[in-house]
Amino acid sequence: MKYMCLIYSPEMEMPGTSSPELEEAMNGYFALSQDSYKAGVLVRGDELASASTATTLRVRDGETVLSDGPFIETKEQLGGYYIFDVPNLDDAIKWAEKIPGARQGTIEIRPIVDHEG
Repeated sequence: MKYMCLIYSPEMEMPGTSSPELEEAMNGYFALSQDSYKAGVLVRGDELASASTATTLRVRDGETVLSDGPFIETKEQLGGYYIFDVPNLDDAIKWAEKIPGARQGTIEIRPIVDHEG
């Protein structure tokens, strides 16, 4: 079963800047990606660009409305995700606990619906 782990956390510093906290977090993400790949459970994981680059789309009464930025202003932003292919939720939780963003933010774990099988 595949589980998507959505990473919500306060936005980190802009790329190109450096701080001990940012470096530690990034090293944690790289290590998790490598460990989960070696374990054969990593399907995909990506960092998203800053929320300030987002475009929000809504279709109302057949009309497309676009706006810049995220739809909701919150302290925590969706910053990335991992997809793990594991037997059950307990195993997904074990991998999600290793996501550095869990230390200062929130990880939302959701099963991916398989329409083909």
